[in-house]
Amino acid sequence: MIVYNLKCENRHEFEGWFASGAAFEDQAAAGLLTCPECGSVEIEKAPMAPALAGTKKSVITAEESKKLRQFVAGMKKYVKENADYVGKAFPEEARKIHYGEAEERHIYGEASVEQAKELIEEGVDIAALPPDFDKEAN
Repeated sequence: MIVYNLKCENRHEFEGWFASGAAFEDQAAAGLLTCPECGSVEIEKAPMAPALAGTKKSVITAEESKKLRQFVAGMKKYVKENADYVGKAFPEEARKIHYGEAEERHIYGEASVEQAKELIEEGVDIAALPPDFDKEAN
């Protein structure tokens, strides 16, 4: 999954989640994206600030932490309900899908950091799922 900051012709900004960069392009070209505020179908990517480690220290409130956990749980639930789990075969299966050697579908599984870097270098659209914060705390 890829998250893009989007904006409409009326400068309303919002987020969009896509299976790949190509999925965004296809949906935008087909007029399938609409602004949740005004309904415009003239949608483009908005500039995104890069995440820079160590540039800002802030304290997350209990309410923000709760919302973050709920968001992560919801995202993981969505992935599990809408994608096939392929386990450690993820890198190989992602390549097969990318190169048209396997049926196009959403998958999730396991990959090392090195395997993930190789997939990204090959142009395979991937995204890491956030860790399970509750399990890590124990």
